[in-house]
Amino acid sequence: MNLHTPTTEAALAPDRGAVGRERDLRLDFFRGLSLFFIFIDHIPGNLLAYATFRTLAFSDAAEVFIFISGFTAALVYGSSLTQHGALLAAAEVYRRVWQLYVAHIFLFVIFVAEVSYSVMVVHNPMYIEEMRVANFLEAPHLAVIRTLLLTFQPAFFDILPLYIVLLAAFPLVLFGLRLHRLLPFVASALLYGLTLWRGWAPHTYPAGAPWFFNPLAWQFLFVIGATAGYSRVSGVWPFPAGKWFRVLAIVVAGLCALISLDWTIHWLYDPFPPLLAKQLWTHTLDKTDLAPLRLVDFLAIATTIVVFVRPESGFLRMAWARPLIVCGQHSLYVFCLGIVLAVLGHFILAEFYNGVVIQAAVNLAGFAAMIGLAYLLEWYKTASRRMRGARAPAATSLE
Repeated sequence: MNLHTPTTEAALAPDRGAVGRERDLRLDFFRGLSLFFIFIDHIPGNLLAYATFRTLAFSDAAEVFIFISGFTAALVYGSSLTQHGALLAAAEVYRRVWQLYVAHIFLFVIFVAEVSYSVMVVHNPMYIEEMRVANFLEAPHLAVIRTLLLTFQPAFFDILPLYIVLLAAFPLVLFGLRLHRLLPFVASALLYGLTLWRGWAPHTYPAGAPWFFNPLAWQFLFVIGATAGYSRVSGVWPFPAGKWFRVLAIVVAGLCALISLDWTIHWLYDPFPPLLAKQLWTHTLDKTDLAPLRLVDFLAIATTIVVFVRPESGFLRMAWARPLIVCGQHSLYVFCLGIVLAVLGHFILAEFYNGVVIQAAVNLAGFAAMIGLAYLLEWYKTASRRMRGARAPAATSLE
């Protein structure tokens, strides 16, 4: 492929007149794909996990989700900031924060009920400890308060609190982007470096352990995504975009993929030697503080995807890609359903024969449910738009 054209800058930061002209399906596609990978990875012992993003990278679907969330937040609310001013843009951000917060609480209630019912049916109290809800059942009056404060985080309840915190602080990032396109990036990089150096992190209840996704570290990836997304509003690409940068990104992504694949083979077949494991292992697997090598690898992969996957790429309009795109366009609801289904799938595989056929059935049923919900929401959104469009001429005629 010719790396001279089109450039990374042109791919991610077209001129202002292109903003809002056509939705970039790449964002929806890869966000939808990350939702499926999160569902797969959340089921312990799922053989399909060897086919997810983490097999060929030091990072995984969480990085994809957070980066795209930052990108789209800057694109959407940055346009609102430009057109309607800071006050309305901030109000729209916090309206979304409230939606996420309500979804988190609602999902938590369903999660606890699901775990409690499963324990009652199968008579296996081990699940209470495994899903980390024992403290809620023992002292619900304290756990409820901590849940509302986002510090009580059972299993699988890591990424949504992170997203809530990041988006709650996003108006500061948005206003900083308006002052200078690299101001939030510099401040975020400084906070990231200090977090790694000083060990800063909020802590969970009741163990007092750091958040599994330390928001003081993961904010850097979110801000990088936001800085890139805001280029759609400002019309200026803030990062390197020359041929040398694209080639470097492809080389780094390729080398990391080879090493990660080598490690995966080692996990499956122990005699296979893990390449550079002693030198890199502890520096790449730290997910809590977003280890620098994880971050570099993900950014290299993102740049590589931008080089080879264009907005007009044909596969984005093929029938098989459409379900992923629709899921990506309704990510909050699909994500919440994926968490519920992952817990249910784990219980089914743990209590029954955990064979390939049953695993395939659980995975396919989960995919079908997530896609079905996304298409239902898409149908409702389309129908609502048609109803609003039908009312407008009627109102006009009455005038």
